[in-house]
Amino acid sequence: MTNCQNHTVVFEEAKRTLQFLAETGCSGFECSKKSLDTVNKWGKKELFSKETLETIQSDLGDCRRCKLSNTRKNIVFGKGDPRARLVFVGEGPGFDEDASGEPFVGAAGKLLTKIIQAIKLTREQVYICNILKCRPPGNRNPEPDEINKCFPFLKRQLAVIKPDFICTLGTFASQTLLETKKPISKLRGRFYDFMGIKLIPTYHPAYLLRSPDKKRDVWEDMKKLMKEY
Repeated sequence: MTNCQNHTVVFEEAKRTLQFLAETGCSGFECSKKSLDTVNKWGKKELFSKETLETIQSDLGDCRRCKLSNTRKNIVFGKGDPRARLVFVGEGPGFDEDASGEPFVGAAGKLLTKIIQAIKLTREQVYICNILKCRPPGNRNPEPDEINKCFPFLKRQLAVIKPDFICTLGTFASQTLLETKKPISKLRGRFYDFMGIKLIPTYHPAYLLRSPDKKRDVWEDMKKLMKEY
């Protein structure tokens, strides 16, 4: 192996290591016990073999990884069946969710409940979560640095739940999981692959409250989901 090839291998190994650390919730090189334990387990199967939603939530802790921690009331981790076949992923908590610590409990949440019931399921049979676990001030759009800090925890949740299907609700959830800038109007209506899971994007319930004419489009998406489910 030439020196150039050797340097390339070392670079790729370092790159994978840093990406791995980021996805397990470690930030920087503060050499905390948690970070050192993660480094010591790197490459070993047991790191994720005992992962549960509870351990992920414990790792998240009283999260201070981004500026949203300065204004939130509660972290909204997610709720539902930990072995659900279907996971709904929204954008982030709103006012009611921030107050209660539970996802989709406001007006948009009530509409989501009706959508779930329309496909012959209950909230207890699915899992509901968001890209962000803390409410952006004034319900503003998520910012890239906030998504980057929070998304690894969502990926870990999905890896534990192992759903057959994901339904992303709205622009930010769909764009984040599909790594695209396409608008939700162009993404909805078909299935994609995410981590080996069938993913179908649709409009966010909050958008439907403002644009009820789009409910027909969501119902078409749900019929596709029901057929595959």
